Amino acid sequence: MSTILRPAVTLFAIMTLLTGVIYPFAVTGIAQLLFHDQAEGSLVTVNGHPVGSRVIGQSFSDPKYFWSRPSATSPQPYNATASSGSNQGPLNPALTDAIKTRIDALKAADPANTLPVPVDLVTASASGLDPEISIAAAKYQAARVARVRGLAPEQVRALIDAHARGRLLGLLGEPRINVLELNLALDSL
Repeated sequence: MSTILRPAVTLFAIMTLLTGVIYPFAVTGIAQLLFHDQAEGSLVTVNGHPVGSRVIGQSFSDPKYFWSRPSATSPQPYNATASSGSNQGPLNPALTDAIKTRIDALKAADPANTLPVPVDLVTASASGLDPEISIAAAKYQAARVARVRGLAPEQVRALIDAHARGRLLGLLGEPRINVLELNLALDSL
């Protein structure tokens, strides 16, 4: 029995040390050296204080800000520990009701806006944490933001254009804009 047990326990201890201690510390060290900003959470700071992350969305409900894509996480929105979609299909009445409620909220915040509501303003992403919206979603909200802040609409549209990001490598994904960075730029005007 000891001829079987001793090698098994030794192998268990070695593998625990390798995969439970050495490997995680090595990966963390390499990440800190090569990708420090990302390893630290891609934090956005203002005056030395963190205000959010570039990779996790935040809830903005004040009309003077651009609103983010809805979050599907619970029990609170943009909860990074509960990343997931709503898993509601297109025929689910709960999804239909949520979309109608979101459209009504957008129209109530800007009744003069006759543009079609972009889909990413009323549906959550697969992770429920998307920090970016489409350029169309930002432009849909531009008139409201300009009006509430007392800015010229052209000034807000220029800010959108300045913060827009194109497709990755020119072909992957869609043109988009980070909502937190856009709202921080608005606050600095």
